[in-house]
Amino acid sequence: MKTLTREALDRAEQYLLLNGRLIDRLRFEALFRGGEASRVLGVLGGYQNSDGGFGHAIEPDLRGAGSQPEPVEIAFDILDELGAFDDPMVAAACDYLATVTTGDGGVPFVLPSVRDTPRAPWWNTDDDPPGSLVPTAGLAAMLYKHQVKHPWLEPATEFCWAAIARVTETTPYEARAILPFLERVPDRRRAEAEFTRLRDAILATVTFDLAADGDAHFPLDFAPEPRGLPLFDDDLLQRHLDALIGAQSAEGGWAPNWPMWTPLVAHEWGGYITVLRLKTLRAYGRLTA
Repeated sequence: MKTLTREALDRAEQYLLLNGRLIDRLRFEALFRGGEASRVLGVLGGYQNSDGGFGHAIEPDLRGAGSQPEPVEIAFDILDELGAFDDPMVAAACDYLATVTTGDGGVPFVLPSVRDTPRAPWWNTDDDPPGSLVPTAGLAAMLYKHQVKHPWLEPATEFCWAAIARVTETTPYEARAILPFLERVPDRRRAEAEFTRLRDAILATVTFDLAADGDAHFPLDFAPEPRGLPLFDDDLLQRHLDALIGAQSAEGGWAPNWPMWTPLVAHEWGGYITVLRLKTLRAYGRLTA
């Protein structure tokens, strides 16, 4: 079993110093070098708007300053990794989500205001976008994980149950939203029944070929930490963890594998993904002590 050596962790740090955004450099410091979480929170607050939402390219492919639903999920992930879900940013973000929720209880994938800003070509929407499991399910899952109570959560949960019940075939991104919801929603009997029903459909979206390139979604993208719902067996995960260690670049980082539509985002995503990969390796005990 391979482990990421201290020297390789040092190379990851050097990669971040040369390429990463301030927030990702500080995340690394807080998570792996004993740095202060308060510094990360201070920078994260700069991405939050007065309406409680997040923008300003915290999601690198959405370059606009205005709030969008998906950047809230990225902010929640950062607050989660810091153990800072009691920060006032959470309640303010939930208040924002309530203002952009559709009549069925979900938030859209992206709002029409995205058209007024530079963005990746896949961030498009109709004039009146419906609620979407991406990112509603992931947002709800994180609130359940931290036992946050907010009026937004109950209708969002009902939306997720109804949307999941309609799923027979899915996509990698939708599957990656459904899984954490089913893992964390309180109604365990219903969640386990839906997981059993959808397991094969979810697995159909996974790329198992270790040599695949392009916009592939590997097992560790679905299970970046050990999961309570058993989608993959341990031997498969161990092989992919070995491959993940081997995928570290000579510069020390891990590269995104989807199209980079403007040069800057390759560096911004590279820093974000590098911290994400290091978190996964630590979660599975693959960092040298």
